[in-house]
Amino acid sequence: MVCLAVVLAIVPFVLRRDARTIHLVRTADQNVLLVTVDTLRADALRIDGGRADTPALDRLARSGIRFDFAHAHAVVTLPSHASILTGLYPFQHEIRDNSGFRLPSKARSLATVMKAAGFARGAFVGAFPLDSRFGLDRDFDVYDERYAQAGLPSAFAIPERRAELVVDAAMRWIDGQRTRWFAWLHLYDPHAPYQAPEPFAGRYANDPYAGEVAYVDASLAPLFEKLRSAARPTFVIVTGDHGEALGDHGELTHGLFAYEATLRVPFVISQVTPGQPEEAGAALSSLPVRHVDIFPTMLDAAAISAPADLPGRSLLPDIERGTNGPEAADRPSYFEAMSTMLNRGWAPLRGIIVNREKYIELPTPEVYDLRADPREESNLSDRRPERLRALSAHLRDLGAAAEIERRDEAADVRARLQALGYVSGTAPPKVRYTEDDDPKRLISLDQAIARGVELYEQGRVREAIQLYRDVIGKRPGMPFAYLQLASLFWESGDVRSATETLQNAISAGARTNEVQARLGTYLAETGEAKKALTLLEPAAAASTPDVDALNALGIAYARADQPDKALLTFVRILTLDRDNGMAVENIGSVHLSRGHLTAAQAAFEKALGINPQSARAHAGLGVVQRKSGNVPAALASWTRAVELDPRDYDSLFNLATELVRQGRREEARLYLERFVATAPPALYGADIARLKALLQQAVSPTPAHGSGRRW
Repeated sequence: MVCLAVVLAIVPFVLRRDARTIHLVRTADQNVLLVTVDTLRADALRIDGGRADTPALDRLARSGIRFDFAHAHAVVTLPSHASILTGLYPFQHEIRDNSGFRLPSKARSLATVMKAAGFARGAFVGAFPLDSRFGLDRDFDVYDERYAQAGLPSAFAIPERRAELVVDAAMRWIDGQRTRWFAWLHLYDPHAPYQAPEPFAGRYANDPYAGEVAYVDASLAPLFEKLRSAARPTFVIVTGDHGEALGDHGELTHGLFAYEATLRVPFVISQVTPGQPEEAGAALSSLPVRHVDIFPTMLDAAAISAPADLPGRSLLPDIERGTNGPEAADRPSYFEAMSTMLNRGWAPLRGIIVNREKYIELPTPEVYDLRADPREESNLSDRRPERLRALSAHLRDLGAAAEIERRDEAADVRARLQALGYVSGTAPPKVRYTEDDDPKRLISLDQAIARGVELYEQGRVREAIQLYRDVIGKRPGMPFAYLQLASLFWESGDVRSATETLQNAISAGARTNEVQARLGTYLAETGEAKKALTLLEPAAAASTPDVDALNALGIAYARADQPDKALLTFVRILTLDRDNGMAVENIGSVHLSRGHLTAAQAAFEKALGINPQSARAHAGLGVVQRKSGNVPAALASWTRAVELDPRDYDSLFNLATELVRQGRREEARLYLERFVATAPPALYGADIARLKALLQQAVSPTPAHGSGRRW
């Protein structure tokens, strides 16, 4: 149990630099605001030399202090935010990637401590990596995660909520508070793909990343103005969760390396006090700052005693002294990049920064003097072996765990993360990683993987297929490359090549639970349910089976006309993961196939309660409504399904044919043409022929297709 002492005294603290005095006040009677901007480089703001116009953030920085040597501890969204909110390093809070991890129940967050101190607590997040299922919602009164997902152009497009919508939701919540509050806003927009709205898209046509940053700044401006007229002061910290490489060291975005382009972030502290004139100019500190310092700093500002076991320290005493003393300079900062190890089988990346020296632990180690070489162009590991040994010892002393416990992730979670470019898979750990596993040697494969996504989005599927074949040729033990290639074949209707690709993965030693489950699903879908059962039943017999394997097994039972076993299998999934929406949808489909409309409707509605944006659940519900005689509701459900997933060909078919049946032929034409043009012939050949005839001859349509959804 953590004891929290709330000190009611008001204690001023100042920083003097360049004849500039920063007035900040420690007081329990103030609000606390944390703003995290996804993928925000340390040089992104105009005040830091950035190319984007950022007047709102620059003004906030001028009234406070900004730090030019601030670092994250992870280079992907979920682990980084877990460090910000818990004040712990990734190996302490145990979240090491965007999928396969949950915040442990024992973890204490800023919201936990603010709750004990009597603050109202609201969180407003902009994208799925911070979904409440991952555990960061704990002890918030409100965790607003309403992502806009309609009309996505492809499975690789990210469901996100624009910054202005996140800010609007936060401002409405703040307006309703009558006591002190703690608010956290996460703004996702600068994340790739860089697609700012107008006028920013046009203004920054040659630098779309800067356009996203400028848009975020404009979105934050009304919130900062609101604080200037609030009833009490607001202590504010703004930072990025990580940076963006933009080509630095060959990395296009982030997550692969941990060079300064993706590890160093902006960091601004300010106190917005109503009625107090703002200072001109800006205070700049070179104090080493870490994300783990945010937790104790915010508590210190609010006159709350911080837990003693945190690795970070409050920055306020250093601001009070106005110096960058030796004690502060010696603070180590741990960092890591584990995604490619977990998802691709590449070498894990860990490191430490101590007194402007940086050590990156890889099969080919790296040491940099960031004072003399801020761009990390000169690796000193061979020339300064004594520094390599000393920094390596510092890293060992932190006690970062070598073993990583990762849970099986639900397929729908992996799909939604893949939509933002975070490839989620499972690569078996190695006893020893060699130089051939070093990501520096594999950068060309990383670029090829990113290029494959671009080609897919552009509709150049054949080129994407060849590219992934080349990747597999160079790295045949990488399971996720086989999964990507199989998906491309499947979506293009080449089901034989899809199954052969996964069989090749198993033969090449790239067998994982996901590969096996996907192969079982494909076999069941293509009329080989018995083969699927032979493949999947042993895996599902384990005491703690893989959820994907169970889901695939349930599909195989359903395709083998064994609905009772299918239902039992899907129900078993819910004992392992009660919020598994896919299992609930499949329960609905089994009931639907048996004509149990009431049970099917209940299941699909439950699935929509878990995920209101599920195209599959809307599709299944539409079939139930049509079979129950409620045609308007069915049309609305199918319309929503194809908005959410343009590749829901069953709903597209049902929508087109039902509109024709209702005599609404002009409305139907668009959907008829879309189905004929986009549905894979290998899977929908007969239906394509039927709808071509409708377009040409205006004959009556056949009844709604099957269950209205694929498994």
